[in-house]
Amino acid sequence: MGFVILDRHSRVNASGIKARLSSVDYNGARFDLDEVSEFIDLMQVYEGAMYEISTKLEILDDEFQVRFSHDPIHHMERRLKSVDSIIGKLRRRDLPLNTRAIRDNLFDVAGIRVICNYRDDVYSVANYLSAQSDIQVLRVKDYIKNPKQNGYRSLHVIYAVPVFLSSGAHYTPVEVQFRTIAMDYWASLEHALRYKSDLPDAKLAEHSQTLLDCARSLQNIEVQMQNIHRDINGAPQVGDAPKTSA
Repeated sequence: MGFVILDRHSRVNASGIKARLSSVDYNGARFDLDEVSEFIDLMQVYEGAMYEISTKLEILDDEFQVRFSHDPIHHMERRLKSVDSIIGKLRRRDLPLNTRAIRDNLFDVAGIRVICNYRDDVYSVANYLSAQSDIQVLRVKDYIKNPKQNGYRSLHVIYAVPVFLSSGAHYTPVEVQFRTIAMDYWASLEHALRYKSDLPDAKLAEHSQTLLDCARSLQNIEVQMQNIHRDINGAPQVGDAPKTSA
């Protein structure tokens, strides 16, 4: 009988979280010791939900390869919001500094970015995931059919998935962003331009307009490449975003 080695990949750094929360002063309020412990437990649940969803996505990708000789998912990226990011969002929304406020109001603590090869893949994977019996669809924002004014395109879906602990099942939200390779590298460049550059306003405006033009061009190119792919591949075509759970 062989041995199975556990992959202890937890990203929840309990000691680091304790140190950071202990130093936070939020309008004169601080996390007490019980809240710190609950915060760490909550982050572990978010991490579990994140890996539950990513495992489901990996299985779907494997099934597509077997059935259609096509991998719809190019790659995935996972992330948990940092302590500073969570506290910053609570502050911006004038929410109290406690775990209940996080559970009730923040739905993107756990996040997965799913980079697909084609737009058909985006909708197919999102809908097959949404159809699973233990998944709830909480919110859908389709920025592919309705791009943002700056040209940003992506499909954002907030799922709730059960994380089974000794205390029972905890349905936990995970934000999943589905996009194509072209949408992703466009979004990465636009993000760098907006948040990581110190260009003069005139140059910033010029590049922003150029990126908007690029977004429109990429959309047209993707449609043409998608049509070619449809002719040579039998993978399913789904043209609509998932519906929220009743």
